[in-house]
Amino acid sequence: MPSQQLEIAIQLLRRLTQGMSGLEVFRDTFESAAARLPVAPDVSREPVDAGGVPGEWVTTPQSQDDRVLFYLHGGAYSTCSVTTHRDLIARLTRAARARALGINYRLAPEHPFPAAIEDATASYRWLLSTGIEPARIALAGDSAGGGLTVATLVALRDAGDPLPAAAACLSPWVDLEVTGESMVSRAEMDPVVQREPARLAAGVYLAGADPRTPLASPIYADLRGLPPMLIQAGDAETLLGDATRLADRARAAGVEVELEVWDGMFHVWQAWAFLLPEGQQAIERIGEFVRSRIP
Repeated sequence: MPSQQLEIAIQLLRRLTQGMSGLEVFRDTFESAAARLPVAPDVSREPVDAGGVPGEWVTTPQSQDDRVLFYLHGGAYSTCSVTTHRDLIARLTRAARARALGINYRLAPEHPFPAAIEDATASYRWLLSTGIEPARIALAGDSAGGGLTVATLVALRDAGDPLPAAAACLSPWVDLEVTGESMVSRAEMDPVVQREPARLAAGVYLAGADPRTPLASPIYADLRGLPPMLIQAGDAETLLGDATRLADRARAAGVEVELEVWDGMFHVWQAWAFLLPEGQQAIERIGEFVRSRIP
């Protein structure tokens, strides 16, 4: 049964997004909100040039140097950053007992598709160039970053690069046509993602590209040969159908998949772990998954 804090989180989200319009307003709102959210004092953050892409190493006292979580933030490919996701990344880092690399991949509309893919693959290759074994890396991301996680894996596989040990997708957005049935059936429940704004965001990122392009909408990609994958989604989010269809298509391609649908949860509820017990519980599950794949 969902916690008592769930309704508080939903109301806070609705107030945060109510009346917002315009890309710069969204960017400023999320950045300023994140700046007010404290990160645990034992979390270390170190800027890094990750293959030409600005990034940040995040570590905690529990981090093992040879276990790496490569994290791709969400934000509809046009907003957010490592800064907006710093609490989530820090919590995932601690749960996975890893060190995390978060990157600020280029954003649309200034840098439309495929800029995000180019930056993610460049940073991954930089990780390998530093001597980190692919078998010691897990790739993860939320929302658009979850879709970017899958697309990055596909791009790396097609280029012949060695793949990481595992991947975790948090409420992944993998269908930029926005055709999932849950976009309608969950519309009144989800305080974050709605169909028409999602379509507009997809158009900004695609900049004329076909929404069925596999590296933009990896629901249409050949997923054969990808590493084991954990997919988490909320039962009350409009992108639930993206997560379930991704799981179905990955399994059909022979990928080992764990799909978790959390009762009553909205889009990327894990980012609300500072308030929501289910957010921290989901993060602990991701940590367990990463540790099981990278002992």
